Amino acid sequence: MEPDADADGDRRLTEAGRVGLRVLRDYRPTVARLRSLLRSAVTSFVVLSVTLWLLPGVTASGLLATLWLVGLIAGIGAVLRPVLFALATLLGGLGALVIGVSVQAIVMYVALRLDPEADVAGFADAFAAAWLAVALAAVVNWLADAGTDDAFVSEMLWVMTRARRRRERRLRPGWRHRLRHGRAAAVAARAHQPEGLLVVQLDGVAAPLVQWAIRAGNLPTIGRWLRTGSHRLAGWHTGLPATTPAAQAGLLYGDVHRLPAYRWYEKGTPNGDGGHSPGRLVVTSRPRDAAEIEQRLSTGQGLLRDGGVSISTVFSGDAPTSLLTVSRAGLPGRSTRGYAVFMASPYGFARAVVRGAGQVVRELYEARRQRLRDIRPRGRRSGSYLALRPMASLLSDLNVSLIAEQLAAGAPVVFCDFLDYDEVAHHAGPARPQAMAVLEALDQTLGVLQRLAAEAARRYHIVVLSDHGQSQGATFRQRYGESLADVVARLAAPPVGEVVPGGATAAGPVPEVAAAEVTGPDEEWGRLNTLLTEAAGSGGATGAATRLALRSHVDGGEVSLGPAEREDAATHTDPATVVVASGNLAMIYLARHPGRLTRERVDAVAPGLIDGLAAHPGVGLVVVDSAAGPLAIGARGCHRLRDGRVDGEDPLVPYGPRARHDLLRHQATEHVGDLVVISTVDPGLEEVAAFEELVGCHGGLGGWQTQALLVHPADWPRDGELVGPDAVHRHLLGWLRRLGLRRPDEHTGGELDGADDPGAGRAARATATAWPADPPAPPAAGSASPAPG
Repeated sequence: MEPDADADGDRRLTEAGRVGLRVLRDYRPTVARLRSLLRSAVTSFVVLSVTLWLLPGVTASGLLATLWLVGLIAGIGAVLRPVLFALATLLGGLGALVIGVSVQAIVMYVALRLDPEADVAGFADAFAAAWLAVALAAVVNWLADAGTDDAFVSEMLWVMTRARRRRERRLRPGWRHRLRHGRAAAVAARAHQPEGLLVVQLDGVAAPLVQWAIRAGNLPTIGRWLRTGSHRLAGWHTGLPATTPAAQAGLLYGDVHRLPAYRWYEKGTPNGDGGHSPGRLVVTSRPRDAAEIEQRLSTGQGLLRDGGVSISTVFSGDAPTSLLTVSRAGLPGRSTRGYAVFMASPYGFARAVVRGAGQVVRELYEARRQRLRDIRPRGRRSGSYLALRPMASLLSDLNVSLIAEQLAAGAPVVFCDFLDYDEVAHHAGPARPQAMAVLEALDQTLGVLQRLAAEAARRYHIVVLSDHGQSQGATFRQRYGESLADVVARLAAPPVGEVVPGGATAAGPVPEVAAAEVTGPDEEWGRLNTLLTEAAGSGGATGAATRLALRSHVDGGEVSLGPAEREDAATHTDPATVVVASGNLAMIYLARHPGRLTRERVDAVAPGLIDGLAAHPGVGLVVVDSAAGPLAIGARGCHRLRDGRVDGEDPLVPYGPRARHDLLRHQATEHVGDLVVISTVDPGLEEVAAFEELVGCHGGLGGWQTQALLVHPADWPRDGELVGPDAVHRHLLGWLRRLGLRRPDEHTGGELDGADDPGAGRAARATATAWPADPPAPPAAGSASPAPG
C-alpha cells in the first residue's frame, strides 16, 4: 500500500501547486467580491499596523511599506497555503496540528524576509507577530460583522468550491470542457441529484429551553424557520437513560436495550473452577468500548448505511465515512483532507484557538461573578474543564469544516453532533447566561450550515435534534457532604457472606476499596481522546510520533487521558460494590455476586442497604428486581412496576406520568445494576441532585433532561407522540425513503413503522412485553408541542 499512498501524495502536491492559478482563472469580479476584498485589505492594514507598533522585533518603514507588506503577505499566503495544506494532508495527525500552529508564522516570516522595507529579528518574532495579528483580526472581523460569521462562511465556501472541483474533475474528463462549461454542468448535475439530508444534533438542548429562547428572540435562525413555516418543532421523550450514547444507539440503530447508562459495570461470569472472571467497567467515550458496543448494536442496517457520514458522534450508524467518531477512532488510515483544510486555513485552527482563549477568560469571569453574587447552585469551573474548554470551540469549527467538505462532495446524509452547549451547561447550569450564549452561537452555526448547504452538490434538507435535555440542581455531595458511594459503603458494611455457585463465599476480608465510585468527567475527555486516537492511528511518521509522545497513555492504539485509568484501577481492586453514576441516575453492583440480584438476595447480602438508601433525603427512588417483578421503592411507599400496584405513597409521582414506562423499559436493558438509584427532585423548581459534580446533569429522571428536541421540514409526516429515540429513528428512516436515499429492502409496513429495521423490531418487541398497556400519558407540563407550520 505504501507506493499507492506516495503516488497519491505526489498528486496532491501537484494539485496544490495549481490551486492559485485556478483561482485566478475562475475569478469573476462582482460587487460582493470587491467589497469583501476591500474589507479584507483594510482589516489586514489595520491589524498589521497595530502589530508592528506593538512588537519591537518586527518593523516596516512607513505607510507605503506597510501597504506593500499587506499585499506581499496576501500573495505569499495564496501561494504557500495550498502547498502547506497538501503537506498537512500528507502528514496527517500531529503533522497537521504542527502546520496549523505554524502556517501563519511561516507566511509572515517569508513576507518579512522578502520585503526590503521590513525587518524581522527572527522566526520567534514572526511567530508572535502572526498570532497577535490573528487575534487582532478576529476582534476586528467580529466588530465589522456585528458578531456574525461572514468571514468564516466565505472561507468555508472556498473549501466547498475546491471540494466540488475535485469531484467534477473525477466525474467529467477534459479540462477544456470544465473550463467552458464547469459551472453550467455543476448546476445541471445538482438539479438531477436526489435531495440530501443534514442531521444536526445539538447535544443536551431541551425542547422547552429552545421554545423559551425563540420567544426571547435569542435563536433567530430556528425562529425564522418556524415562523416562515418551513419547519416544525416538536419535543420527544428520551426515556431512561437520558444520555448521548443511549440516544444515538436509538437514533442510529433503533436499539434501546443495550445501554443502561453512559457508563456501567459488567460483572464477571462464572467459570469451571468455582470462581468467576473479573468484571470490567464500560465507558462509552472510550474508543475500544464504543467499538465493542457498536458491534452489539449493528446489524448492517444503520441509519447512515447508504453512503452516509458520521461526524463527532459516539457510533457510526454503519456510515461508510466516519470522522471524529468514537467507535471508529482506532481504525487506521483515516482521511485527513478535511482536517488539513481546517488547520491550514486562517479562519480555521487559528480562529478557533483565539476564540477558545476568549472563552477561557469568560469562564473565569463568570465563575467569579457567580461567587461574588452567591449564585446557587454553582460548580467548580477550573482544572480539567477550564483546560479543555477551548477544545469545544475548536471541534465546533472543525465540525463545520468537515460538514462543508461532505456537502460539497454530495454525501447523501450527514449526521453531526455539536457538543458545545452540553459541556458548558454541565458546569454553568442549563439556563445560565453563559450556556444560553453557547446556544445562541449554535443557532448562528445553523445559519452558517444553511448558507453552505445552498452551495452544495445537491439540495439538502436540514433536521435539527437533540439527544436529551439537562436538569439543574446542587449536587448530592454539595447537599449532604458525602458521595453516594460513601453512603453505600456505610450501609453495606460489614459485608455479609453468601454462598455462590461452586461453594465459594462472597464474603471474606474487606478490601481496601469497599465501594468503587465511578463518576469522573469522561465526556470532557472523550472527544480529545478520540481526536488523539485518530492521530495515533494515522500512518506515516506523524502517527508514530503521536504514539511515541503519548506512549504512557496508549493501550492497543487507543489514547486514554483523564479519569478513565483511575476509574479502571478502582474497579480492578476487587471492590465489594461498584457505584456508577450518570447524572442523577446511579447503578449499584454487588460485584462479587454474579448475575443480577433480586431484592431478596440483596437483603440477604447487605441487609438494610435498600431501605437505608430509600430513606436518604437525597434519594427519590431505589429500583430493584424481585419475585414480583421490578419495584420502585421510596421513603414512604413502593410502586410495583409490572402491574402498577402501589403500597403507601407513590414514589413515582414527582417524576411525571411516564416514569413507570421509563423504569420498566430501563429494567429490560442489558447490564443494568442490581440497584438503580434516582435522586430526589424538587417538585417546584424541578431541580435534581446529580451524583457527579455537575450542576447541570442528565441521565435519570426529573426536570427537562428527558425532553429532547426535533425540528424538521414542515411538510414531512410525523406520527403522534415521539417516545424514545427508536421512534425518532423510524421517522428518520421514513424521511430517507421519502428522499430516495434508502436502498430498497424488505419492507412491508408504512413509511414510519420501522418494520424493515432489525433494531426497531427488537425495540418494538421489548416494548410490547415490558411496557404496561395503559393509554399514553399526556405531555408533562412545559413540554414542547408542535409549532404551527
